[in-house]
Amino acid sequence: MGKTTTAINLATYLAAAGRKVLLVDMDPQANTTSGIGVAPKVREHTVYDLLVRQDEGVTIFDVIVPTKRRELVVAPCTVDLAAAEIELVSALAREQRLRQALEPIRRRCDYILIDCPPSLGLLTVNALVAADGVIIPIQCEYLALEGLTKLLNTIQLVKNKLNPDLYIAGVLLTMYDPRTRLAGEIVREVRGHFPNEVFNTIVNRNVRLSEAPSFGQPILDYDPDSPGALAYRALAEEVMARG
Repeated sequence: MGKTTTAINLATYLAAAGRKVLLVDMDPQANTTSGIGVAPKVREHTVYDLLVRQDEGVTIFDVIVPTKRRELVVAPCTVDLAAAEIELVSALAREQRLRQALEPIRRRCDYILIDCPPSLGLLTVNALVAADGVIIPIQCEYLALEGLTKLLNTIQLVKNKLNPDLYIAGVLLTMYDPRTRLAGEIVREVRGHFPNEVFNTIVNRNVRLSEAPSFGQPILDYDPDSPGALAYRALAEEVMARG
């Protein structure tokens, strides 16, 4: 429970607050697409076409699909997106594909949220080049800190070479279990490392949050009074307050 849960629920709460939101699924596992209730192949084109077939005139408007919330649209993907990593290797300006694709819709949105793959490959680099800021969800488990250094190195590399304005927009602590000493130690360590970036909101371990995607629903629809729902509502308020 981390990046995809956060992408789905943050997008939903921002939209519920009246913000115009685009949610882009850049993870070939397509968990964001299914978790928010978008049927695969609901449209002819997906994010794969957006990245690989730009020369054929496929635009973001050929890809986005509506949701039950008027302010929230989704750019879905399927497992086909995994092939884009290979097909883009020889492409011109391959790291800029997503940024170029989002340009026509950027001014129409208050927020564009991009769910990245867990691996730090070309799809993630495309997302980082397209982004203004990065929200990093960190599970309150030891192994989560292991991968953090690699992610920070990748962010710095993209900042140095491709997107000088990229910054860390926030760090979110998730999967917190107040009963364990380790979770408390990780919270202290992360807050020490990111004194200004860590959100006040902490997302505890929550069964309802884990269940919601299997029903194709954000937690706001599945169980709006659950602790997980209250946490993501608070997170959305923090994100809006940061601007």
